[in-house]
Amino acid sequence: MKNLVVLGSTGSIGTQTLDVVRDNPELFHVSVLVANRSDELLEKQINEFHPEMAVLSDEDAAQRLKSRYSGKTKIMGGREAVIEAAVFPEADTVVTSLMGFAGLEPTMAALEAKKNIALANKETLVVAGELVMAKAKEMGCAILPVDSEHCALFQCLQGQDRNAVEKLILTASGGPFRGKKASELTEVTKSDVLAHPTWNMGQKITVDSASLVNKGLEVIEAKWLYGVTYDQIQVVVHPQSIVHSMVQYRDGTVMAQLGCTDMRLPIQYALTYPERVESRFPRVDFYELGKLTFEKPDMDTFRGLKLAFEAGKIGGSMPCVMNAANEVAVEAFLKGQAGFLKIYDLIEHAMSKAEVIYNPTLEQLLEADKWAREITCQELSK
Repeated sequence: MKNLVVLGSTGSIGTQTLDVVRDNPELFHVSVLVANRSDELLEKQINEFHPEMAVLSDEDAAQRLKSRYSGKTKIMGGREAVIEAAVFPEADTVVTSLMGFAGLEPTMAALEAKKNIALANKETLVVAGELVMAKAKEMGCAILPVDSEHCALFQCLQGQDRNAVEKLILTASGGPFRGKKASELTEVTKSDVLAHPTWNMGQKITVDSASLVNKGLEVIEAKWLYGVTYDQIQVVVHPQSIVHSMVQYRDGTVMAQLGCTDMRLPIQYALTYPERVESRFPRVDFYELGKLTFEKPDMDTFRGLKLAFEAGKIGGSMPCVMNAANEVAVEAFLKGQAGFLKIYDLIEHAMSKAEVIYNPTLEQLLEADKWAREITCQELSK
């Protein structure tokens, strides 16, 4: 039985992770649950899974929970408590599904404590891929990808010579605005953006998917997870979201991983690897499916993907700057403070002003993140 820490247990990936646990009680025990401020949902999860510890990073939310909870689970609050959760002694695997940059420090702490990582927080590798992968290698820890695309690549690489890889092919649904031009996106609303055609995700990731920033972050993540160059990564738009990604080998063979659009599939595989266990998840019906199509992404309209490639190739602290600017921009869009296309302008502005630090330390990345957020907020307020 694996003992799990679930960072971000009340979010989309976290709740689906708990679905997997619920279906396999003989395989998993939840040792620690961590959320941001959703104290009522966290309390329901505590009452069902009975972890030894539960943490809310928002201290006010933690106090609310403490005031009404009288069970055996230890309730803690604040940033330091999140780090303590990530290094919980009895845990084997830490599921990192905290949103955005907030996932970096607890992931690094978990690796330092020799925990295996089921990685759903792509920003961790976007911001600090070199540091994270080096720490995992040093401590002998596995990093098992939970993202459907990276889990697909991981499966297509099993048993193969990594030196024979010619290209990694990441698939993208294209989001709700596939085929549209910038002139058609000037007045799109929050509800338009959140109407994703194939995946049910949290608001931030859904906006990133619509802008193709999400796919750009996955490109940077793939570079670090699989040790390839950016020229070896290709993105193709695949509206059906059945082929989750592919690997092309030097002999011309392409291996693909297919499955239904259900995040519980890659979550379960990451948690049970190297075994495959039975699941109740839906199966692909090829008679009903009919056809699979593929298109070239429009990186002129959806500049998020192009900006991510640029940030990745520049390297150093630039992906950190790009990610921070995007997080501020998306939050502003969701609050009605900026239009959809303004997201690209804000990212571009921060990248144009940044002084790149090569081979940055964790502390320098924290500073770069802070700087990028401040300059993006300043630009937003003009």
